[in-house]
Amino acid sequence: MEFKIRHESEQSEAGGKRTVQAELPGIAFESLARVIAATQLGARARFEGFLGAKSKRSRKLVLHVTNIEIIEGGANASTQAEG
Repeated sequence: MEFKIRHESEQSEAGGKRTVQAELPGIAFESLARVIAATQLGARARFEGFLGAKSKRSRKLVLHVTNIEIIEGGANASTQAEG
């Protein structure tokens, strides 16, 4: 399953605070894809995984999700990829 992750946070940089906003494509398989599909749009979640090419033929960078924890607004679940 392909999806987009929207990130917003406040970070420290050069002695000041900086608001960071970004949108990143993600990809998940099997049980993780089912959790994401059941999660409400806009829900807060914590994703773990690795950055890599979308596929062997595409060098587009995506987050390959290996763990997800829904924080609010969704299917209260924490799921980790097996394998």
